[in-house]
Amino acid sequence: MDRRSQTAFLALIASQAAHSLEEYAFRLFDVFGPARFVSALFSGNLETGFAVANTGVVLLGAGCYWAFVRPRHALAHPIAWFWTVLEFANGIGHTLLALSRGSYFPGLATAPLLIAASGYLGYRLQCAQHSS
Repeated sequence: MDRRSQTAFLALIASQAAHSLEEYAFRLFDVFGPARFVSALFSGNLETGFAVANTGVVLLGAGCYWAFVRPRHALAHPIAWFWTVLEFANGIGHTLLALSRGSYFPGLATAPLLIAASGYLGYRLQCAQHSS
């Protein structure tokens, strides 16, 4: 995995961190059933559970970077593809939810960051596959 792909992966995880902060600030866990469910798995207080779950997601992404992507582990590409697809779907999902409501939906403001970062990472990964 080349340096640009590594940097793109890190940017994707940073985008998810910003996205998580937006979702928390605008209380996604109050308006979206799946977020409420996941939050309740971590705490009886949905706000706390949501913070714990999203902190875990960002830490997992950072851990993937340090354990696999940065050292160019053999699993770096599959892990990067997983995050690429996951975050692209996340960004598209928030956009579609907002469009279906006809108004703002928590996570919409940072959804373009997820789409752009995952799109670029996917492009970098695809280029790497073709040059191998």
